[in-house]
Amino acid sequence: MKTIRRVAVLGAGTMGARIAAHFANAGVPALLLDIVVPGQPNRNAAAMKGIENALKLRPGGFFTDDKAALVQPGNFEDHLEQLSECDWIVEAVVENLILKRDLWRKVEKVRKPDAIVSTNTSGIPLAEISEGFSTAFRTHFLGTHFFNPPRYLHLMELIPGAETAPEILAAVNDFADRRLGKGVVPTKDTPNFIANRIGSFFGGTIAKVMVEEDFTIEEVDALTGPLIGLPSTASFRLLDLVGLDVWAFVGSNLYTAVPDDPWRDRFQPTDFQKKMIERKWLGDKTGQGFYKRVGKGDNKEIQALDWKTLEYHPAVKPRFASVDAARDIENLGERLRTLVRSEDRAGRFLWRVFSDLFLYSAERIPEISDRIVEIDRAMRWGYANKLGPFELWDALGFVDVVTRLELDHRGLPQNVKDILSRGAISLYRHATGEGSARTEYFDFLSKSYQPLEARPGILSLPDVKRSNGVVQQNSGASLVDLGDGVLCVEFHSKMNALGEDNIGMLYAGLEETNRNFDAMVIANEGENFSVGANLVMVLLGAQEGEWEELNRAVHRFQQVNMALKYAAKPVVSAPFARTLGGGCEIVLHSTRSQASAETYIGLVEVGVGLIPGGGGCKELLLRLKDPRRVFELIGYAKVSTSAADAQKLGLLDRADSISMNPERLIGDAKALALSLVPQYSPGVPRTDVKVAGENGFALLKLGAWSARQGRFISDYDVTVAEKLGNVLTGGRLTGEQTVSEQYLLDLEREAFLSLCGNPKTQERMQHMLKTGKPLRN
Repeated sequence: MKTIRRVAVLGAGTMGARIAAHFANAGVPALLLDIVVPGQPNRNAAAMKGIENALKLRPGGFFTDDKAALVQPGNFEDHLEQLSECDWIVEAVVENLILKRDLWRKVEKVRKPDAIVSTNTSGIPLAEISEGFSTAFRTHFLGTHFFNPPRYLHLMELIPGAETAPEILAAVNDFADRRLGKGVVPTKDTPNFIANRIGSFFGGTIAKVMVEEDFTIEEVDALTGPLIGLPSTASFRLLDLVGLDVWAFVGSNLYTAVPDDPWRDRFQPTDFQKKMIERKWLGDKTGQGFYKRVGKGDNKEIQALDWKTLEYHPAVKPRFASVDAARDIENLGERLRTLVRSEDRAGRFLWRVFSDLFLYSAERIPEISDRIVEIDRAMRWGYANKLGPFELWDALGFVDVVTRLELDHRGLPQNVKDILSRGAISLYRHATGEGSARTEYFDFLSKSYQPLEARPGILSLPDVKRSNGVVQQNSGASLVDLGDGVLCVEFHSKMNALGEDNIGMLYAGLEETNRNFDAMVIANEGENFSVGANLVMVLLGAQEGEWEELNRAVHRFQQVNMALKYAAKPVVSAPFARTLGGGCEIVLHSTRSQASAETYIGLVEVGVGLIPGGGGCKELLLRLKDPRRVFELIGYAKVSTSAADAQKLGLLDRADSISMNPERLIGDAKALALSLVPQYSPGVPRTDVKVAGENGFALLKLGAWSARQGRFISDYDVTVAEKLGNVLTGGRLTGEQTVSEQYLLDLEREAFLSLCGNPKTQERMQHMLKTGKPLRN
């Protein structure tokens, strides 16, 4: 397999700079080249601006700012010779065929013979870009279409050129998967490939139905966001982020490129969108689009566009009876079925949009893809949809949808008729064979179910549970046999908030591991690893004065964390996304962590008027050995912006491992756990923890007072900070002393419970539960 040690990115616009930044995130040095800007004394100014923008962008392009040092700026006139040192050259200049071909001609003269060359084009056929180039060039040339922002969106479409060597495709596939963390989807060299072909159609369909059914911008976004498994940006907020001009450019190019597509009118902007483009109402980059912000500070207001009059009005929160009835249904499939069965406007809107999506996606096989699998993955990974079109079809009931389409007198594509003629009742199904469970998909070409190929190193907990069963479970957590002697504790409570079900299963997992396994992993496939303690139960206990029960619950959580830390066999946690409060404390007490690159971890209890009560204060003090650093980290509720940032903060250990590909997280955690087994030796609770005593407490208290004088914190923040400082310095001890871990845990628990009894803390907890935001009272 080809080794990729250094890469080059040609084009330092937003996309090129972000691609270079993500190579840097993976630890790969990148040469970033762009034009020499006329009249600019710094000939590398364009590339340097790209790096600066990647640092400033929110969300950021780099895991940590120091990663930017791995990106070397340059220009096309002075530094093309340096391409001879690069193993992979990615072109990401503007979508102009003449410009791209001219640049590649220059590159061909200096690239080393075995260098991979790829284009990030999203709309120009690869055959047109590479036509007339040497055989050596064409065998190394392919398309690698990253989705923006490449750090956050999982998809990379892999497009073979007419002569791309199989080993080059395999090398890029493997590198993008393992090093860059990409979900690689092989596609055909068709206009806009898979994701933007389907995505452009879906967006155009939503706009068309909105106009025909007389919906508002706000109504459409309320219906096409998390409610149906799409991101919170929904439809028109997404267009404001992307830029209406960019969206229209992609759609217009696609319209021209697919003259035989009977649905291609969906790619054209609507009349009101054309008027918006004429007025430069393009979205966030011009300050207004489908939405705009008016006013400043507390008077800031979000206004929405009335597409019929092109006037703005204060955005309103739409209400639909069917949505109100379905909103609290946690299971996405059940929620979708409830919505589409509704007879109100919302139900009719969603049915029209979904039914067109299903028909269009089916008709695109085998034009853009031979399998439904790649279409579903492209939409999930590129547009962050919970379900791809065919998975969505199954969620609504394949046969039920077909029946309704026929009642609507909609013509069915021939490949759908083929499915029905085979007696199939779903597009995907679970099956067993050869001693294991597997997923099968209906293959439109062979007109039969085919097994979904295994992907080595990728573990899916639902698949594992179908194969191996569940060792033990309750409503909040399960024990799952991952095979090879590794047991998994899986959380599946709401938002993976921690309560007795989770804690009890951690204890059960440790006992089961001691009896029958070699190691234990704490992992799940929810939205977040864990958002922390079940705040509702804490608040209710405090309001009802159930102090003995609260004390018992906090003590039990502390002791399970200590049991994890000093377990007889290694325990590996696999944090990802939000890993907050108690979730962070579980990670801190694990033998080792295998963290997703996108892990946002922190002890955030001060936001609800508390301090960490499960050993977080104690564990950070042991790790950082500096009470002032711990005081700031907890006192300001700092949350990492990535796993790499968490290592810098001390919330993850430098010895902890990071998985770039989130799909590989559980498999990597299992491998790490097994690697620890041969040399593992459990420790014993420490009794030699140094604490600073009263003098240290005075210094921390002074820091809190200074922050209050600077109006960075409130009076009650000072109260909470003093409780925190008391714990971190060992209580009111005279001078430096050594104490035990249990002593510090007792101090934590005492401070936690005393704060629970304070009305201001209870106000903060209530506000957080009601609004999802901290209250500074």
